[in-house]
Parts: sequence; C-alpha cells; structure tokens
Amino acid sequence: MTLFERVKEISKKHGFSSLRVLSEQAGLSPNVIYGWKTKEPSAKTLQAVADVLGVSVDYLLGNTDEMHSHKKDDKTVDLEQDTTILALDGIELSDDYKQFIIDQVRSLRKLRGDNE
Repeated sequence: MTLFERVKEISKKHGFSSLRVLSEQAGLSPNVIYGWKTKEPSAKTLQAVADVLGVSVDYLLGNTDEMHSHKKDDKTVDLEQDTTILALDGIELSDDYKQFIIDQVRSLRKLRGDNE
C-alpha cells in the first residue's frame, strides 16, 4: 500500500469527507495530499497530517502496523470547545448528537461520582 493509499484509507476511517478537508485541517494547501501520488511529502507536511489523523508518521509510511507512537500525548480535547469533526461510520455527527454525547458523559461522571 502506498503512502497516498494509506492516508486515504485512514482519513475515511476518521470520518473525513475528502482528502481536501484533511489537508485543510492540517493547515496545508487543499490538494497537497493528492500530490503524494507522484512525489514524496516533506517531513513537516507528513507530520501535520499524522497529527490530524492521530497516528504516527511511521504508521503513515508503512514502517509499523502500530497506529500510535509510544510517546505520551499530553493533549486534552474539550468536547465543548474543540472543533474537531466527530463522525460515526464516516458520517459527521450533528451538533445535536454531539451535545447528546456530552450530556451522556456528564451523566456517567455524576453516577460514578467523578469530580467535574
């Protein structure tokens, strides 16, 4: 599997509607990833895409079957503040579904007695 094919496959699993959207989320020109069909990406652009997809660069390159590196990720995602696209089966969740998920997590935390 080529780098381009692997990125395309992973982006679908993560709910991106197109590689153009993925490129833009990574802060790249809209058609950069399509260019990877014929040329090698720079380390910087490859890392940007890996970060958006939440996988290691080695995984994108096919050097490992482990999607994530072993480094500790100190990023925290706040579901109410983050604009990341949430999707299920490749379909973006509506704002109502996102709010429902947030409400369910809050209810579970209260049941468990977790501090908010």
